[in-house]
Amino acid sequence: MAMRRATVGMVLALSIMGLVMSTLGALVVTRTISNTGNVRVPPSVELGVYSDSGCTTPLSSVSWGTLNPGDTSTATMYLRNEGNVPITLSAQAADWNPESASSYLTFSWNCDSYVLAPNQVVQALLGLQVSSSINGITGFSFDITVTASQ
Repeated sequence: MAMRRATVGMVLALSIMGLVMSTLGALVVTRTISNTGNVRVPPSVELGVYSDSGCTTPLSSVSWGTLNPGDTSTATMYLRNEGNVPITLSAQAADWNPESASSYLTFSWNCDSYVLAPNQVVQALLGLQVSSSINGITGFSFDITVTASQ
Protein backbone atom coordinates (compact mmCIF):
# COMPACT_ATOMS: atom_id res chain seq x y z
CA MET A 1 0.00 0.00 0.00
CA ALA A 2 2.89 2.36 0.77
CA MET A 3 4.27 1.64 -2.68
CA ARG A 4 0.93 2.42 -4.24
CA ARG A 5 0.68 5.74 -2.38
CA ALA A 6 4.20 6.65 -3.52
CA THR A 7 3.30 5.83 -7.13
CA VAL A 8 0.03 7.77 -6.90
CA GLY A 9 1.90 10.67 -5.29
CA MET A 10 4.51 10.56 -8.03
CA VAL A 11 1.86 10.50 -10.77
CA LEU A 12 0.04 13.38 -9.09
CA ALA A 13 3.29 15.41 -8.79
CA LEU A 14 4.17 14.80 -12.43
CA SER A 15 0.67 15.80 -13.53
CA ILE A 16 0.80 19.04 -11.57
CA MET A 17 4.26 19.77 -12.96
CA GLY A 18 3.01 19.15 -16.51
CA LEU A 19 0.06 21.46 -15.94
CA VAL A 20 2.36 24.21 -14.60
CA MET A 21 4.74 23.80 -17.57
CA SER A 22 1.85 23.88 -19.97
CA THR A 23 0.53 27.06 -18.43
CA LEU A 24 3.97 28.71 -18.44
CA GLY A 25 4.44 27.71 -22.07
CA ALA A 26 1.38 29.73 -22.99
CA LEU A 27 3.05 32.85 -21.58
CA VAL A 28 6.03 32.72 -23.99
CA VAL A 29 6.36 35.68 -26.39
CA THR A 30 8.80 35.90 -29.31
CA ARG A 31 10.09 38.92 -31.18
CA THR A 32 11.97 38.95 -34.51
CA ILE A 33 14.69 41.55 -34.87
CA SER A 34 15.95 42.24 -38.40
CA ASN A 35 19.64 42.88 -39.02
CA THR A 36 21.57 44.74 -41.71
CA GLY A 37 25.21 45.57 -42.28
CA ASN A 38 27.95 46.04 -44.81
CA VAL A 39 31.20 44.26 -45.47
CA ARG A 40 34.07 46.43 -46.65
CA VAL A 41 35.37 45.08 -49.94
CA PRO A 42 39.17 44.89 -49.96
CA PRO A 43 40.96 46.96 -52.63
CA SER A 44 41.12 45.20 -55.97
CA VAL A 45 43.47 46.12 -58.81
CA GLU A 46 42.25 44.64 -62.10
CA LEU A 47 42.96 45.72 -65.69
CA GLY A 48 41.19 44.63 -68.86
CA VAL A 49 42.93 45.05 -72.24
CA TYR A 50 40.66 45.10 -75.30
CA SER A 51 40.78 45.69 -79.04
CA ASP A 52 37.43 47.55 -79.13
CA SER A 53 36.01 50.58 -77.31
CA GLY A 54 33.07 48.53 -75.98
CA CYS A 55 35.58 46.27 -74.20
CA THR A 56 34.04 43.09 -75.57
CA THR A 57 37.06 41.60 -77.38
CA PRO A 58 40.16 40.92 -75.25
CA LEU A 59 43.45 41.87 -76.89
CA SER A 60 46.30 39.38 -76.64
CA SER A 61 48.58 40.42 -79.52
CA VAL A 62 49.40 43.29 -81.87
CA SER A 63 50.53 42.78 -85.45
CA TRP A 64 52.69 45.62 -86.73
CA GLY A 65 52.72 44.30 -90.29
CA THR A 66 55.64 44.98 -92.64
CA LEU A 67 57.55 48.15 -91.84
CA ASN A 68 60.20 50.04 -93.77
CA PRO A 69 63.29 51.75 -92.34
CA GLY A 70 62.24 55.14 -90.95
CA ASP A 71 58.56 54.16 -90.59
CA THR A 72 56.43 54.88 -87.55
CA SER A 73 53.42 52.65 -87.05
CA THR A 74 50.56 52.96 -84.57
CA ALA A 75 48.11 50.55 -83.00
CA THR A 76 45.18 51.09 -80.65
CA MET A 77 44.04 49.25 -77.56
CA TYR A 78 41.47 50.02 -74.87
CA LEU A 79 42.18 49.66 -71.18
CA ARG A 80 39.44 49.32 -68.58
CA ASN A 81 39.89 49.51 -64.83
CA GLU A 82 38.03 46.41 -63.69
CA GLY A 83 38.98 46.82 -60.04
CA ASN A 84 37.49 49.00 -57.33
CA VAL A 85 40.33 51.51 -56.76
CA PRO A 86 42.00 54.07 -59.05
CA ILE A 87 45.05 52.69 -60.87
CA THR A 88 48.09 54.25 -62.50
CA LEU A 89 49.18 52.84 -65.86
CA SER A 90 52.63 52.14 -67.22
CA ALA A 91 53.97 49.98 -70.06
CA GLN A 92 57.25 48.67 -71.29
CA ALA A 93 58.55 46.57 -74.15
CA ALA A 94 60.66 43.53 -73.32
CA ASP A 95 61.82 40.14 -74.59
CA TRP A 96 62.87 41.44 -77.99
CA ASN A 97 63.60 38.80 -80.61
CA PRO A 98 66.18 39.15 -81.92
CA GLU A 99 67.70 41.05 -79.00
CA SER A 100 69.30 43.55 -81.37
CA ALA A 101 65.83 44.67 -82.51
CA SER A 102 65.58 46.85 -79.40
CA SER A 103 68.46 48.93 -80.80
CA TYR A 104 66.51 49.78 -83.94
CA LEU A 105 62.85 49.71 -82.87
CA THR A 106 61.41 52.15 -80.35
CA PHE A 107 58.13 51.41 -78.57
CA SER A 108 56.02 54.24 -77.15
CA TRP A 109 52.51 54.81 -75.85
CA ASN A 110 50.38 57.74 -74.71
CA CYS A 111 49.14 56.51 -71.30
CA ASP A 112 52.25 56.54 -69.14
CA SER A 113 51.29 57.57 -65.56
CA TYR A 114 47.63 57.88 -66.59
CA VAL A 115 45.26 57.45 -63.61
CA LEU A 116 42.23 55.34 -64.46
CA ALA A 117 39.17 55.39 -62.16
CA PRO A 118 37.18 52.19 -61.48
CA ASN A 119 35.14 51.15 -64.56
CA GLN A 120 36.75 53.90 -66.65
CA VAL A 121 37.99 53.07 -70.17
CA VAL A 122 40.86 54.83 -71.92
CA GLN A 123 42.07 54.52 -75.51
CA ALA A 124 45.80 53.80 -75.56
CA LEU A 125 47.79 54.58 -78.68
CA LEU A 126 50.85 52.42 -79.21
CA GLY A 127 53.70 53.53 -81.40
CA LEU A 128 56.58 51.67 -83.00
CA GLN A 129 59.32 53.63 -84.73
CA VAL A 130 61.80 51.89 -87.00
CA SER A 131 65.27 53.40 -87.21
CA SER A 132 66.31 54.44 -90.69
CA SER A 133 69.64 52.70 -90.03
CA ILE A 134 68.09 49.30 -89.21
CA ASN A 135 70.26 46.51 -90.56
CA GLY A 136 70.14 42.71 -90.50
CA ILE A 137 66.63 42.40 -89.06
CA THR A 138 63.87 41.07 -91.29
CA GLY A 139 61.46 39.93 -88.59
CA PHE A 140 60.95 40.75 -84.94
CA SER A 141 58.78 40.13 -81.93
CA PHE A 142 58.52 41.58 -78.45
CA ASP A 143 56.17 41.71 -75.49
CA ILE A 144 54.39 44.76 -74.17
CA THR A 145 53.77 44.58 -70.44
CA VAL A 146 51.08 46.96 -69.24
CA THR A 147 51.15 47.49 -65.48
CA ALA A 148 48.34 48.82 -63.32
CA SER A 149 49.29 49.89 -59.82
CA GLN A 150 47.37 51.44 -56.98
